[in-house]
Amino acid sequence: MKIGRATTPAGTTFVGIDPQARQHQVREIAGTPFGEVSFTGNSWGLNDVELLAPVTPSKVLCIGKNYADHAAEMGAEAPADPVIFMKPSTAVIASGQPIMLPRSATEVHYEGELAVVIGAPAFQVPAEDALKYVFGYTIGNDVVSRDQQRHDGQWTRGKGHDTFCPLGPWIETDLDASSLSIVTTVDGQVRQDSSTSLLLHTIPRIIEWISEAMTLLPGDVILTGTPKGVGELSPGQRVQVTVEGIGTLDNPVVSGHR
Repeated sequence: MKIGRATTPAGTTFVGIDPQARQHQVREIAGTPFGEVSFTGNSWGLNDVELLAPVTPSKVLCIGKNYADHAAEMGAEAPADPVIFMKPSTAVIASGQPIMLPRSATEVHYEGELAVVIGAPAFQVPAEDALKYVFGYTIGNDVVSRDQQRHDGQWTRGKGHDTFCPLGPWIETDLDASSLSIVTTVDGQVRQDSSTSLLLHTIPRIIEWISEAMTLLPGDVILTGTPKGVGELSPGQRVQVTVEGIGTLDNPVVSGHR
């Protein structure tokens, strides 16, 4: 099932999305989808609603250097354990919304990634049980000011700007994420082309590692890492990240914060 959030004639709500139905129908979900999903009976055409970021996470956890080829292109060794950092929830935007390049940054990069959405509170979860806590999967773009990352010596400011965490367009709940194609294009030119089968640390291992330290809550998001091919973004460009079985996250790039 594809689950999203949308502004509808009935207000902002979670929706079930059926791209194969007539007019690409969306159906209003009663409450949240974390648990048994029920529908209100309201439905609209996809063109009659505005899709938002599919969740509003309390936190976005990110895994650095989780593809060997990306670690190499950054001049680093592949880490023995998952490298965790965080993005603030204020960085999250939806597919279609603009990535705004800060005036204070001179080198902003895209990083296309598979994103995991947590469906139930998870604390100290062993890897063998980890997938029980996964609600589904969406697509993320771990946008980063590389110059600020280098200058600061840590990643919070460079990774945390408003608009630096595009997510969407929806969550796919019925998916085996162990071997999915992931492709990033800028203005239609392929920049990243890889597979989640090349993750150094698997999704169960990542959940085990993070949840040993902190509780993951329903709606929290884990960005699993980016493959090689990262590069700079400029105003007027469009960056798209496509993950097999989910769809395409599509964002224009503009100059300056609002």
